[in-house]
Amino acid sequence: MLRFLALVLLGALTGSLAALAAVGFVSAVVWLNDLLLVSPRGRMMFAHPEALAIATVLVPTLGGLAVGQLHRAIRERRPHTPAELIAAVQTRRGRLPARAGVLSALSGLISLGSGASVGQYGPLVHMGASLGSLGARLLRLGRSDDNVAIACGVAAAIAAAFHAPLAGIVFAHEVVLRHYALRAFAPVAAAAIASHIIATQALSRGALFHVTDTAVPTPWEFVGFIVIGGLGALVAGAYMHAILAVGRRAAKLPLRPSLRPAAAGAALGLVALWVPDILGMGQETLRFATIQGAFSSLDLVIVLVLKLAATAMCIGMGFGGGVFSPALVIGTLFGALCGTLATQAGLAGDTFVFYAVCGMVAVTAPVIGAPLTTLLIVFELTGSYALTTAALASVILASPIAAQLFGRSLFDTQLARRGLDLSAGRSRALLQSARLEHLLSEDGVTLSPHDSVDQAIAALSAGGHGEAYRIDSRRRYRGSVTLADLEVMRGKGQGHFRVNECRDTPRPVLGPDASVWDAMQHPQDVSGEAIVVVDEASDTFLGVVYEASITRAYIQHSEALQREEHGTG
Repeated sequence: MLRFLALVLLGALTGSLAALAAVGFVSAVVWLNDLLLVSPRGRMMFAHPEALAIATVLVPTLGGLAVGQLHRAIRERRPHTPAELIAAVQTRRGRLPARAGVLSALSGLISLGSGASVGQYGPLVHMGASLGSLGARLLRLGRSDDNVAIACGVAAAIAAAFHAPLAGIVFAHEVVLRHYALRAFAPVAAAAIASHIIATQALSRGALFHVTDTAVPTPWEFVGFIVIGGLGALVAGAYMHAILAVGRRAAKLPLRPSLRPAAAGAALGLVALWVPDILGMGQETLRFATIQGAFSSLDLVIVLVLKLAATAMCIGMGFGGGVFSPALVIGTLFGALCGTLATQAGLAGDTFVFYAVCGMVAVTAPVIGAPLTTLLIVFELTGSYALTTAALASVILASPIAAQLFGRSLFDTQLARRGLDLSAGRSRALLQSARLEHLLSEDGVTLSPHDSVDQAIAALSAGGHGEAYRIDSRRRYRGSVTLADLEVMRGKGQGHFRVNECRDTPRPVLGPDASVWDAMQHPQDVSGEAIVVVDEASDTFLGVVYEASITRAYIQHSEALQREEHGTG
């Protein structure tokens, strides 16, 4: 009980610190946007058009240059994102590196402050998670507690940023933990509540956007909201594919990685001379898009397409920042376009905001893989049950269609391309992260190719094994032989033959970095003995991993997950 109460207190403390960090981060971004002439307010108050045009191009270019140099201090040469913390929790690895967390937050601050078309919620979530992990590390908590502490930081960041503590709690469980164990719920809830209180009361932060009371849509309009959900899934898929495609193309450019953000910043600035709405988070653009008549249909199309392209370019080329905020803007623009067309056709009246919000949810939910979270954000920001119900109608098709065409979320797709597939659940992810080198045994029988059959049989009999592994004088692996084949040869009077004259028995060969999951794909090849492990570069024989060790590792990892998800460990 004392341990549980301590974890709850840690959650509340993490939530408080994450709220302070989140509010400070957002305030710094707003200040930089005004100072560097990125925000509409700063641009309107500046009375020198020529200098403003120069700043529009120069600021994101220099910001990209600073970000590129900053990333050289991170081991992966890129900022960490929510994908890293999801991987840490799902593989029970925990322990987010503090240095990378600080540098990633600074990268996001510079990127957003200089007008890059990226989001603030990715850096905020990772910053909150890093604070939680740091607290768990200082208290020397176990991996399960570390995972809960990370989730506390995530929930606190969402609660502070959106003024939505319920959404923060659900996001932490829905996206990060991916289970609803009672043992984790209380600390996460404590973190979200503490963060919400500090962000809304102590620091008097206002809501990011507000929707006034609206009319109630007619029943037939709900059919339109469902259609918006289906089409929004296609927009979300295009958005995610564009980000990944730019990332792949950027890796092939004859340009140093540290200079790619600067190139993206220069291109962004040039386009922003024509359409400045694509700069920064796009918070003002989102607000205006919920107002009927603020944009024409053509304006909505232009800003939507350019905002999508600008975000894909900035993230794909290496700027630090998230994908959540741009998805909100793109989705709202898409919904506003649908609402404008419906109004022009005489199919919508005072329900324009419903279309905008439905588009926002239809695009955002598939991108982050959290339909429940997006619905709760809508409800907590607006307090409108009717608006939330309309958004639910859009999610009905948006998330399933996007999952079929693209995947559960952009984060999961990024992890899958790095070798961590979460599509089959936590058990598979955990087994994919467990390396064979930790199960390696040197207890196998090794033979020189020049040993005789009689010598090989004697060695196998003494060791109690059914097969041996031939290695040369340089310890390079040269195949396997079984006791049964050796006995057959001796029965034929060939006991004096050399081992290298024996028939080779095919056996799976893996490297030390292969996972337990990889080994489990070869049970029919093991035949009750072992998998050979060799150095992939030199073919040096390192040892074997027995089938019993693989089975034992599977049971141990499965039991650890069961204890964690059922709140008993």
